[in-house]
Amino acid sequence: MAKTIVIKQVGSPIRRPAKQRATLIGLGLNKMHRVRELEDTPSVRGMIRSISHMVEIVEEKG
Repeated sequence: MAKTIVIKQVGSPIRRPAKQRATLIGLGLNKMHRVRELEDTPSVRGMIRSISHMVEIVEEKG
């Protein structure tokens, strides 16, 4: 069973650089309080780290 991570968007992309908005869309988040369950890979962790001020890790499974 693969490890998964549950993330939630808590910050708004308004007045943020386009690169950060694109990262949110890449993670499947584009509106406030959306929750996604993604596979826990180094690339996903890097994306989360780059926008850590706009997302929070809710749960780590596996």
